[in-house]
Amino acid sequence: MRKPAAATRIAGMMMVASLALAGCGREKSAVDAGPDAYAGQAAVSHGGRDWPGYGGDWTDTHYSPLAELNADTIGRLNLAWSYDIDTLPNAFSAPLAVDGVLYFGVGYSVVHAMDAATGTLLWKYDPQAPEIAGQKMRSAWGIRGIAYWEGKIFTGTVDGRLLALDAKTGKLLWSAQTLDKDDGRYISGPPWVFKGKVMIGHGGADFAPVRGYVTAYDANTGKQAWRFYTVPGNPADGFENKAMEMAAKTWTGDWWKFGGGGTAWHAMAYDPKYNRVYIGTGNGAPWNQKIRSPGGGDNLFLCSIIALDADTGEYVWHYQVNPGETWDYNAAMDIELAELTIDGQKRDVILHAPKNGFFYVIDRKTGKLVSAEKFVPTVTWADRIDTQTGRPVENPEARFPDGQAAILFPSPVGAHSVEAMSYSPKTGLVYIPAIEQGRIYTDPPDLAGWQFQKGQFINNGIGKPPADLKVPGTPSNVLLAWDPVAQKARWSVPLTGMKNGGTLATGGNLVFQGNVEGELAAYAADSGKKLWSFDAQVGVMAQPITYQVKGRQYVTVLTGWRSSGPSGAAHDWDYHNQKRRVLTFALDGKASLPPFDRTPLPFVDDAAFVIDPAKAAAGAELYAQRCIICHGPAVKSGGAAPDLRKSPMPLDIDSLTAVLHDGALVPNGMPQFPEFTPAQIGTLQHYIRQQARAALKP
Repeated sequence: MRKPAAATRIAGMMMVASLALAGCGREKSAVDAGPDAYAGQAAVSHGGRDWPGYGGDWTDTHYSPLAELNADTIGRLNLAWSYDIDTLPNAFSAPLAVDGVLYFGVGYSVVHAMDAATGTLLWKYDPQAPEIAGQKMRSAWGIRGIAYWEGKIFTGTVDGRLLALDAKTGKLLWSAQTLDKDDGRYISGPPWVFKGKVMIGHGGADFAPVRGYVTAYDANTGKQAWRFYTVPGNPADGFENKAMEMAAKTWTGDWWKFGGGGTAWHAMAYDPKYNRVYIGTGNGAPWNQKIRSPGGGDNLFLCSIIALDADTGEYVWHYQVNPGETWDYNAAMDIELAELTIDGQKRDVILHAPKNGFFYVIDRKTGKLVSAEKFVPTVTWADRIDTQTGRPVENPEARFPDGQAAILFPSPVGAHSVEAMSYSPKTGLVYIPAIEQGRIYTDPPDLAGWQFQKGQFINNGIGKPPADLKVPGTPSNVLLAWDPVAQKARWSVPLTGMKNGGTLATGGNLVFQGNVEGELAAYAADSGKKLWSFDAQVGVMAQPITYQVKGRQYVTVLTGWRSSGPSGAAHDWDYHNQKRRVLTFALDGKASLPPFDRTPLPFVDDAAFVIDPAKAAAGAELYAQRCIICHGPAVKSGGAAPDLRKSPMPLDIDSLTAVLHDGALVPNGMPQFPEFTPAQIGTLQHYIRQQARAALKP
């Protein structure tokens, strides 16, 4: 059992005096200068000294102008310090650095503060979200980022709280419940802060009949300032605003009974020039438009970037990347703000590479499309984006008409997923963790009678693919340098596996990226030449950041691999023996990691256990409904959860029952399934034993 939250904060209370002394005599920063110095997301980056927001400064480009690290010095970059993270289940999170303090949230929003130069833990705050979350635990793997504003750290929790912590002590300042207890929504993304407000969205449209929204709160008090719904509700209840009335005209049938979706679960941005916030919205609930909106329509504002007035939350404009979306091609990926010279004129633009495989340049002032081109080789759902209308020219087969099955690229993983891309104003290039992967889409057998199934993981309205139809090729990925003005690739680096980590671009002409092979690497930003690498001893999915402390440049990244299934690499990172760490680097760093045994954990079995094929078949069906998203297909875990073929726990039916039915491992992030009967738990045991025994065969 974990220690109570109060106990985890003792270290912070004892370190207040030393932290205050550490700030004495330092250079006055934008953080000290008051609200007028704030450009947006937390503070200006003070020439790169701080990394105060998820994407760096207010542009959210994951870029730093710092140049102490460059081609001439990168050979001297080495580990300065490391910290072993004892929080489960993942460390797929972006840290912040402000005034020499490193902040990060891991697992279910367990927030840490550390001395950025030494790695000394200053405080730790545990909101004990798993104990509160209930069924929401079944849908989310933990937090991806936090936010900073005027001496406060903000984080969302899986159970729906938005928390404000004192940045010096870790003390809880206020808590706002932004979701209902049993509404199917949850929080996994970072908050965004601007002009004294903090904004948070949510996820959940894959799992429940959810209607998306974002909410802004007063950053000092937690009082709600405004809320904007991303899709319309039941017309009989009236509309919250003119935008929802307009959007409702693009839906058909009784869409509100399915929630609609459009959740803003990740990317946002604040634009101080136009006093707007931009939010990226997700897929429909369910994905399949034939179910939620059977008469078609654009289904606003699914898979869109929406511009809202930062003060009032009122609609300004939108751009929809996928009208009438039906493939999970959501627009929740990075929204990055830049100034580009296009046709001899400077343009304020949004740079956006969503799942659908097209790279978009969008005018920030008007929301009109500037240009869009395919950034991965295989995009089959649409031929092109019409620059006059801004709409895709779709492949007719993409909507799998008349119950036919269609092989489409990209897959729901996306040509670019949640791993951060970065933009360097120095090179003019965008650095994208790009993915090549397809999927088979078809309707479920009972299209007209389809309903959300409570407790089932993925309620997408997509049917099981025909057994004789296979997706061609092998999933792959590259680090791609994309020219957003010319709309073409400048260079790419092929990488191992299906996907890799987020990117960081710097003024030293460098791009940093972690990968599935357990490496953090640095490339020349203008050419893609690999200049440096470090053996992190585990896959790296999180984005690196860089900052200065007393004039010295540091790079920090959180390590750990989180995947539902096999990664496509030579080996996968086991949930139990992988090392989740904070790694911080500087020139002439003197630290090193202890030796790490890469020998995989063995498969376990009980030879006396007699497998009942009928029970195993029933267990396979239940597993596919409730377990596969974390524990992997055919019980082949990719690091998001334990590989049950290697765990002794399923060998004992009483232990398996204690975990599944009674919730014995809820504090560790394992959801509880009290609705499971003894017979159902038995079928799961037989299926796990069947798969473990198959793995043991030579």
